[in-house]
Amino acid sequence: MNSSKSPGLAGFGVLKNTTCHTEKKISVFFSIIFMTVGILSNSLAIVILLKAYQRFRQKSKASFLLLASGLVVTDLFGHLINGAIAVFVYASDKDWIRFNQSNILCSVFGICMVFFGLCPLFLGSVMAVERCIGVTKPIFHSTKMTSRHVKMMLTMVCLFAVLIALLPILRFRAYQIQASRTWCFYKTEHVEDWEDRFYLLLFSCLGFLALAISFLCNAVTGITLLRVKFKSQQRQGRSHHFEMIIQLLAIMCVSCICWSPFLVTMARIGINEGGSKETCETILFALRMATWNQILDPWVYILLRKAVLKNLYKITSGCCGVQVINLHMWELSSIKNSLKVAAISESPGSSKQINLQPLTSMGQ
Repeated sequence: MNSSKSPGLAGFGVLKNTTCHTEKKISVFFSIIFMTVGILSNSLAIVILLKAYQRFRQKSKASFLLLASGLVVTDLFGHLINGAIAVFVYASDKDWIRFNQSNILCSVFGICMVFFGLCPLFLGSVMAVERCIGVTKPIFHSTKMTSRHVKMMLTMVCLFAVLIALLPILRFRAYQIQASRTWCFYKTEHVEDWEDRFYLLLFSCLGFLALAISFLCNAVTGITLLRVKFKSQQRQGRSHHFEMIIQLLAIMCVSCICWSPFLVTMARIGINEGGSKETCETILFALRMATWNQILDPWVYILLRKAVLKNLYKITSGCCGVQVINLHMWELSSIKNSLKVAAISESPGSSKQINLQPLTSMGQ
């Protein structure tokens, strides 16, 4: 009987002959640590976002705050739900036959794994697009990127991720218990059916597409900021440029490093028609790497702010014996500063204004 089409027996064939040998204590330790650190970091990020929203009620920053809030809330619920199910599985000694007779828990676990895996990637790409529009087209961003539009985008992203997660259930393809017996996902062992390969490739392609969009938009944003900096040669944009470039580099590096192993592994399994050569330990390592992205998201997007960078710069400069440059312009809002600098650079009389500014400051 084809287990992929039989919900009641889905994945139980893996339980009989499994080649995955993982130490229980280490696995439980990883699950508890990932869940605890993820919940704490995302909760801290939500608190910081709420304080920032109460302090800076600016229209230009509302879209960023909404997208960042959606990201950290998604990561928080991902750690809560997936982590709770994983701990329950370990507490039940991974006896799926006893507590998963109707395959409901495995289906819920698989849906959550796909949804909370793709949704942060989609939100990261949307945030990259929003930053790119805000820097390259500030007037369009200030007039069209309203809170209502951002909420609509958040809803569409979540609905699309839900649709991808529910696609196997709608096609009467049950999620499979993996060889480690600790989590559920698409079928990754002896994949021969075209539909099973399609789900794996769809997940990988959507993940790589989100990373590619983020990389492209962040690259355009960084190049635009550097061009504006060298073109205007204004002191007021230095702190903002430094902050944004550091954030863009951190976002791209963390996302690519954490998600690439898992996406590549799923793609290789989907491409190999005669059976997968990926071991259970390899898949688990790639999964844990992807989990770290949800832990580091709030630190990259929210906590790596101008105040932190300023203190790090002072400490580094003090240790290296370099004189600390006056960074009083760090008090300016990042989003407001980027819009102001970009608008000045695009205006027809920008060169005249820039040339006259030193004279005005000298007169003052």
